[in-house]
Amino acid sequence: MLKAYKYRIYPNQEQKIYLAKTFGCVRFIYNQMLADRIKSYEENKDLDIKNIKYLTPAQYKPEFPWLKEVDSLALANAQLNLDKAYKNFFRDKSVGFPKFKSKKTNYHSFTTNNQKGTVYIENGYIKIPKLKSMIKIKQHRQFEGLIKSCTISQVPSGKYFVSILVETEIKQLPKLDRKIGIDVGLKEFAICSDGERYENPKWLRKSEKRLKKLQKDLSRKKKGSRNRAKARLKIAKLHEKIANQRKDFLHKLSSKIINENQVIILEDLKVSNMLKNHKLAKAISEVSWSEFRTIVEYKANWYGREIIIAPSNYASSQLCSECGNKSSQTKDLSCRTYHCQICGLEIDRDYNASLNLLKLAM
Repeated sequence: MLKAYKYRIYPNQEQKIYLAKTFGCVRFIYNQMLADRIKSYEENKDLDIKNIKYLTPAQYKPEFPWLKEVDSLALANAQLNLDKAYKNFFRDKSVGFPKFKSKKTNYHSFTTNNQKGTVYIENGYIKIPKLKSMIKIKQHRQFEGLIKSCTISQVPSGKYFVSILVETEIKQLPKLDRKIGIDVGLKEFAICSDGERYENPKWLRKSEKRLKKLQKDLSRKKKGSRNRAKARLKIAKLHEKIANQRKDFLHKLSSKIINENQVIILEDLKVSNMLKNHKLAKAISEVSWSEFRTIVEYKANWYGREIIIAPSNYASSQLCSECGNKSSQTKDLSCRTYHCQICGLEIDRDYNASLNLLKLAM
């Protein structure tokens, strides 16, 4: 099984120059190949697109000799990324046509492969192809297995990271008899069928006042000045802190749920449709339901747990968990208690929904 481990790295000045060159070359070759594909399609509309042969990164090197200064595997992976973008577009038009990569973005990355042991960690340093010196790495956790590839990235805050993809064996957790239904919300992040409730931390709201001040300061700085660059960096660091707080919460909660339950039942929420409600869009984006579901699903796959996704037409909040009667009273979000007119049950609407989700596993 493939598993990724992400670590912070600390390149020196010479290494930063090489990484910047590689970021630029990868972006250039991606854009150049995309432009050539568009041009080739325009010139050969009558031909089957599958029969058109495109240039490889190596064939660009005679015209652009400076591409030889960076890792050829990083350029090859840029081609693979472009191929994947095209396949995704033809598979589902809603994904969108591949876009050109901007030079002005503050996020950069490239991926290289481990061929014949060219990527390895030793004594607190990591070796990558083409770079003679080793980069200092903060390896806060160990791993066992064969390194398949690594992705070097620079985030908007200016920090550098490496994500190492490892082929390893993951020990599955012992099987349990427990099942749990989870209803997610805005006021409380998760309401479980076992009675547990997890508050929504609202990390963005807690930092919003500070964020507004920093953005106001940035708007007053002259474009292109050092002070503007410093102000932008402060905002990037605050956004990074908020994102890290959110991820930390989601990972800890998902691990707790996976460790304690064999079967987990979740709602199939159409978040993209819910975001059209502009009164709730900000709160829904902040709570990260989709990311939580993704994390729970892949951890369940790792550790031998079962995930059940309720059908999108399953009205968990409108059904009585005692007698099964359906009522539309909870369509009004201000209604926080479910009153059943058949059996007389009075119950919190979110807890009632989690119990109905649990019934799907019974």
